[in-house]
Amino acid sequence: MPVDRRAASPSTPPRDEDLHRRLVYGDESALGEAYDAFGELAHAVAHRVTRSAHTAEEVVQEVLTHLWARPYAFDPARGSLRAWLSMQAHRRAVDRMSEAEGCGALPAGTALLPHAALAELPPAQRQVLHLAYFAGRTYRQAAVELGIPEGTAKTRLRVALRSLADRLADPPDPAVEKGM
Repeated sequence: MPVDRRAASPSTPPRDEDLHRRLVYGDESALGEAYDAFGELAHAVAHRVTRSAHTAEEVVQEVLTHLWARPYAFDPARGSLRAWLSMQAHRRAVDRMSEAEGCGALPAGTALLPHAALAELPPAQRQVLHLAYFAGRTYRQAAVELGIPEGTAKTRLRVALRSLADRLADPPDPAVEKGM
């Protein structure tokens, strides 16, 4: 009887529930599988934000260390591991950029306005927006991946885009925010 090699292929991502269960029980090979399956994506997301391969590598390491140390932070019932790791990479990359801006490493205001506006969105809106714009999903695909109705995904996406447009059209004055 022929063996279906596609089912055992390393390019096939592991099932989230199985991977999660193994992470909870401390199976180190599960962490390696998560890295193999989603590390490149997390790196790409972090690199888009930071524009630094080195910083993106650090972000991926932080995200996977967080997954290993706190596997319950990911809930397979709320969405895919792919989406969760992408969101974590994006958040940590934005945090890194915000820290750099706070240290004066970047010109104040201009470069980080979109990222700061994204970070201010409610998590549910950020998830749909991330899947639709950073991961290339349609709102229907995002709805399936997040386990929510299509109408909910579409509404969250519309509200998130409207909110971003409002925030970016009238950005805060950095001098006023710093009390100058």
